[in-house]
Amino acid sequence: MTVRLIDSLATTEPLAKLFSDESLLGAMLEFEVALARAEARCGVIPKKVAEAIAASADVNHFDISAFAHATFRAGTPAIPLVKRLTEQVRKRNGEAARFVHWGATSQDVADSAMSLLLTRAAPILNSDLSKLERALAELSNRHKQSVMLGRTLLQAAPPVTFGLKAAGWLASVRRGGESLRNAFGDAAVLQFGGASGTLASLGSKGNAVAAALAKELKLKLPEAPWHTHRDRWATLICACGVLTGSLAKMARDVSLLMQNEVEEAAEPGGAGRGGSSTMPHKRNPIACSLTLAAAHRLPGLVSSYLSAMVQEHERGVGGWQAEWPIISSTIQLTGVAMVSMAEVAEGLVASPKNMRANIEKTNGVIFAERAMMLLGSKLGRDAAHKILEAATRKCISENRQLAEVLAGIPEVARHLDRSSLQELQVPEKYLGSAEDFRRALLSGSAMLKRKP
Repeated sequence: MTVRLIDSLATTEPLAKLFSDESLLGAMLEFEVALARAEARCGVIPKKVAEAIAASADVNHFDISAFAHATFRAGTPAIPLVKRLTEQVRKRNGEAARFVHWGATSQDVADSAMSLLLTRAAPILNSDLSKLERALAELSNRHKQSVMLGRTLLQAAPPVTFGLKAAGWLASVRRGGESLRNAFGDAAVLQFGGASGTLASLGSKGNAVAAALAKELKLKLPEAPWHTHRDRWATLICACGVLTGSLAKMARDVSLLMQNEVEEAAEPGGAGRGGSSTMPHKRNPIACSLTLAAAHRLPGLVSSYLSAMVQEHERGVGGWQAEWPIISSTIQLTGVAMVSMAEVAEGLVASPKNMRANIEKTNGVIFAERAMMLLGSKLGRDAAHKILEAATRKCISENRQLAEVLAGIPEVARHLDRSSLQELQVPEKYLGSAEDFRRALLSGSAMLKRKP
């Protein structure tokens, strides 16, 4: 297992492996090999030199612990990387050792390696995002007629449908997912500028080598080196923060619906999932907890990255060096939130029976707005509001149904007939445009559009 125990609640196995020491080191070596091949193709170095560098760039030649210590001493991973790689190349070809890292600078290696990891993180997150979107669409369709309490400020409000709630989750996740996909596309950019971002050491061949290097690494070639311009990655970090916030909103809703006093929905259970070390009866919202934990941490990381954008001139002091752990943690937290909520959506157990029972427990007071609107057209809104305010207080103090109390008020009885009062507390009769909105949210850009 590649996940460290301390990170076991903050990442997934695939993402932990992707951001492991071996993976990051491998990406840096990949850059050095691609650089040599690009320069050989452009006639900057001999082809045999590139072959010797490629043959020597093996992660197994590195002592990770020693490499990490040397990185701390040097302030950059590139110095010990180039030193060790040069030693390995020299064993094969003494002449080739002179051309290791030719024309590049430390940040070229570090940033391009991270760009490579980001290109590999994107499909991992996209896979879980697609699962989540499919599951939420199915959940919404399955419960399009499942009426439940609306809840405003955590208090009972007029009814909605669980299908509409799920569609709201889906639409928010879709918007965040689209932003994240676009940000990943923009973030997969080559960094190659040499000492001051001009590639002066490569003379007239700088642009050609950069283009060849981008092709080798399958990274986008930017207009120019971007050493201290971190907006592309900042956009990605912010997109992760927004999407994780949307996932956490869903997690908060589900965890509240799981409360014993509510019991309208529940996460999927299973062996080793959701139990308690001391209370055998518990079915805890574990996936929701992991998602909410990720959402607690991410705003600080987003803020840290934005602060680190303020970098000096052509090479930053401290800002650039702060980025690797921020990016790694951000992507992994987004991933654990995404996989957690995909699990929830795919296995969520909803109870329309309990949803309706919770509506009935209100004795109809959630339909006071409906009664007020019916009366308001006859008596005026203010007069109707006063009547319903008094009526609902009576419902609560005497534990009586709203329709029953209203039927005993002469002023109401003169304007609302028995049929109107009988229908007053039927949830399906007071859903307004809920289904239109649900379908519009589900449609996105492909299905139904909300009619003007």
